[in-house]
Amino acid sequence: MPDKKAWTADDMPDLSGKTIVVTGGNSGIGYEAALEFARKRADVIIACRDPEKARTAAAKISVSSPGAKVEVMELDLSNLASVRGFADAFHRGHPALHVLCNNAGVMAIPYRRTVDGFEMQFGTNHLGHFALTALLLDRLLATDGARVVNVASGAHRMGSIRFDDLQWQKGYRKWMAYGQSKLANLLFTFELQRRADAAGAKLLSVACHPGYAATNLQAAGPRMQGSSMMESFFSVGNSLFAQSAAMGALPTEYAAVAPDVHGGDYIGPDGIAEMWGHPVRVGCSAAARDTAAAARLWEVSEQLTNVHYTL
Repeated sequence: MPDKKAWTADDMPDLSGKTIVVTGGNSGIGYEAALEFARKRADVIIACRDPEKARTAAAKISVSSPGAKVEVMELDLSNLASVRGFADAFHRGHPALHVLCNNAGVMAIPYRRTVDGFEMQFGTNHLGHFALTALLLDRLLATDGARVVNVASGAHRMGSIRFDDLQWQKGYRKWMAYGQSKLANLLFTFELQRRADAAGAKLLSVACHPGYAATNLQAAGPRMQGSSMMESFFSVGNSLFAQSAAMGALPTEYAAVAPDVHGGDYIGPDGIAEMWGHPVRVGCSAAARDTAAAARLWEVSEQLTNVHYTL
């Protein structure tokens, strides 16, 4: 990790010949990461629930970087059938996968259930990406230097894994549910690396978080609740205090391509309280390093998604 010069997207190596999937690459952190990967000549796949929005994002990237290779593929992480459909389509068209950026997510939304009956934040942020990674694992393991990058959050510190009520059927609390989903992202990241190491697989599993970045994520929950006041509150907060989405994407970009990243690293901003700044290795809660909880969550996640890892 550099300590003399702050790392920026300009420090990314040439990515010619690399295939990178970015879930939720149509906006916010995901878009900025996809933009920079494409600028460095990677073959970028924007995996998005709304293909029209994804095509608009791809067109913007192509204008910004003429000759960029950007493909749009439909993926709804809240629907396991869609996850399987995406994986099948990817297998038909792509023999290799160098980086899987599990970026898409929802935050602090009113209680909703996925198509498969899971609480929406846990189902989308964790279970959808857990299943996607398993279904693309053969491509990752067959690709030299492949990485899985899971976008977590500082909110993991307020989370706990409610094994007795993972779907929040008893007393839903939206921020605590978000914290659970982000803690699950970290437990998954570290457990995947442990299992890859045990199997002798040359796969890096890395986590990152963007700090406080101005994106549409903060306003989604209030908009779903019909609270224009809270939507305005977050909008003002973003304009006054948040760093740009481009800055927020730097930890994702670093985790995905920097040469000195190791499996099990957690990358975040270097500023006060990890809210702003350039990417460095950061710490996490003790709960995120709980190996027993990670193994249990893995088993439960395989049962819930009916997707099993081949490691």
